[in-house]
Amino acid sequence: MTDTERQTERRLERAILDLLERRDPASSICPSDAAREAYDGDDDGWRELMDPARRAAGRLVSAGKVEVTQSGRRVDPAKARGPIRIRRPR
Repeated sequence: MTDTERQTERRLERAILDLLERRDPASSICPSDAAREAYDGDDDGWRELMDPARRAAGRLVSAGKVEVTQSGRRVDPAKARGPIRIRRPR
């Protein structure tokens, strides 16, 4: 992993935590919210950050800082397919 990739990964982790901090404790976010927050441009280049945002959520799950859900139920982010949500641990 390059330094730039590591910086992007850390920026995405911070974006996830910052977005959750600004929301109601019971709220969740989509990985696209974090990708948009971490992306510097005005175009749709944030889409390239979707997989890295999901990986960032997975690292935060491992650290016990967030949960990943599908249909309101906790799931393993490494095994989740399709849309996910990220929330504070409950």
